[in-house]
Amino acid sequence: MNLNKKHVILGVTGGIAAYKSVTLSRLLQKEGATVRIAMTRNATQLVGPLTFETLTGYPVGLDSFALESPSRILHIEWAEWADLCVIAPATANILGKAACGIADDLLSTLILALKCPLVFVPAMHHQMWANPVVQRNVKILRDLGYDVMPPAEGELASGGTGPGRLPEPEEIVRYLQNLKSEGAD
Repeated sequence: MNLNKKHVILGVTGGIAAYKSVTLSRLLQKEGATVRIAMTRNATQLVGPLTFETLTGYPVGLDSFALESPSRILHIEWAEWADLCVIAPATANILGKAACGIADDLLSTLILALKCPLVFVPAMHHQMWANPVVQRNVKILRDLGYDVMPPAEGELASGGTGPGRLPEPEEIVRYLQNLKSEGAD
């Protein structure tokens, strides 16, 4: 997918790898994309919304009930705006919510309203990634037509090693560029 002039929503969840999303947002912009950030409350404990607001020039989406304009609801407004949504890092929590259709915050509600391609980029401890429940949720998401980029292998925040590491932002951008898009790029 050519990212130039695309409207991209970057969903940031509460995994320690959230710091890599700052670089990812910059790389997406360098490719010509306009980027808006939707964060979970847990993600704000790891990276401040002001960082993303400064880099993207847009307010960060945090509140399900915030109004983009007087007559529109934020998750609907953003879902209609987006050409692509990427959730990086995608925690076990957001994978489970999406697989079950749970919509209890802005990001999970936005997922249900999207009409554009959605890519999950999981990041979690290797034991969590290997958990049968997480693997079932990933299978459900793929069966529903969502894209799930495999996690990288390597050193994890816990000090352990294995699959579950968030791929480097440059790898994520390359992955997105290799997606097939509907219509002309």
